[in-house]
Amino acid sequence: MRGYVQVYTGDGKGKTTAALGLAIRAVGAGLRVFIAQFVKGMEYSELKALRKFSDSIVVRQYARDCFLYREPEETDREFAREGLQEVQEVVAGGQYDLVILDEANIATYFNLFSVEDLLELIRRKADKVEIVITGRRADARLIEAADLVTEMKEVKHYYRKGVQARDGIER
Repeated sequence: MRGYVQVYTGDGKGKTTAALGLAIRAVGAGLRVFIAQFVKGMEYSELKALRKFSDSIVVRQYARDCFLYREPEETDREFAREGLQEVQEVVAGGQYDLVILDEANIATYFNLFSVEDLLELIRRKADKVEIVITGRRADARLIEAADLVTEMKEVKHYYRKGVQARDGIER
């Protein structure tokens, strides 16, 4: 089976959730999954759940915390670049059927690594590997290189009424 490149982007909720849903579907079909989370370095509810699939899903975080409320520092860039290097090996090696690069679009937006680095990863992927790249602000060059692009559009969100992120729903 040939692997394609999917991008989930946009300002609406659900990009990571959709990617994780695909990961669960893949495991149900007997596929092996690698999830790389950039920008996110904290414990999230999905990580607790994914540990139950540890024989089929590997999750790695390449961040010290979540810097979205501050400027990224050189340490943030180092974590992301080291992570991208590991993911490049995973994608080229072909031992996983599905590789998810969660928040990689945001990582490129904040210059943690370059869009060109991400495009090189795509060029070097093993034929059977499916790649999913999530995050707001996908670069036009990445959109052009992808086989499938889904844009999540916010129509209405209860955050606008002051509702904070809830465990099990948003985090």
